[in-house]
Amino acid sequence: MLGRGLLALLLLASTGSAWAASNGETLPIRSRQISSFAVGSSATRFGALEFVGGLEMTSANSLFGAVSAIRFRPDGTSFIAIMDTGHWLEGAVTRDAAGRLSGLTDLTATPMADRNGDVGLAKWKVDSEGLALRSGQVVVSYEQAHRIDIYPNPGFAASTPIGSLALPFPIKELRNNGGIETIAVAPKDGPLAGATIAVAERSVDKADNLLAGILDGPQRGAFAIVRKDPYAVTDGAFLPNGDLLLLERRFSFGSGLGMQIRRIAGDTIKPGAVVDGEVIFEADMRHQIDNMEGLDVVVRPDGEVRVIVVSDDNHSILERNLMLEFRLTTALTQ
Repeated sequence: MLGRGLLALLLLASTGSAWAASNGETLPIRSRQISSFAVGSSATRFGALEFVGGLEMTSANSLFGAVSAIRFRPDGTSFIAIMDTGHWLEGAVTRDAAGRLSGLTDLTATPMADRNGDVGLAKWKVDSEGLALRSGQVVVSYEQAHRIDIYPNPGFAASTPIGSLALPFPIKELRNNGGIETIAVAPKDGPLAGATIAVAERSVDKADNLLAGILDGPQRGAFAIVRKDPYAVTDGAFLPNGDLLLLERRFSFGSGLGMQIRRIAGDTIKPGAVVDGEVIFEADMRHQIDNMEGLDVVVRPDGEVRVIVVSDDNHSILERNLMLEFRLTTALTQ
């Protein structure tokens, strides 16, 4: 006969798995294809990127929106994303006959649970911003209540965190609303040998450089990234050769929205280093952008590298949910 304590634990575990499965919600989605990136122009080449296509997405379900990060699975079609309202978002992209993005399918949203299995928490407790996939795990960074939590993969949407990653610098250095915005896993055969890195959105050191860190592996330690004011880092992903692409966003009432992508050589990322890189892409209100928050790198079966960026509409009628796809020029993939 099971002891009462053990029975209670088993019941808690079973209900803890059930809440997430039962709370997963299918979201209806409507997508409008974006065929031109520059407004009023048929140009396709922008810096080191070539525009492939994009989507503007809406849903009758008010839950959809506020996407802060996205990671594609190895098939290059299905994805895991997070919303900064504390929700997992899973789905897949569809393509038309020309291979351009045409829509989303099988879209579901599930509330994230904290370590106690609680869901529906205040936003400051589950302000999920950064996302990374690594072997058997999903890693998520949260700001305001700063932390980096680990979830099992598969099973992340039905699980509480199973662990955490410590930062290689004092957590008190992070600003309340400018914490760890980027989590990325380097390729195993690159300079960082599969390490996980983190980059702050706006938190800086005494030299006004952005706080960053290598979170695991033999090179674990803090480094810094040159800040490019007025831009703030919103996401990043590694290229196959180990270089890091950083997505950065700016906003002012005078100039409106802008975005850029910076490429940082992977072999410069080391403990104690202050790194910078070439801006390979820029866009502003003359282009089909919004509050661009998420970036991922997808390698196609033929080796071609695609860069996909998504926006966070902040659940505002003044902003849009966008997914934009670009082809990376060959020179940068070598």
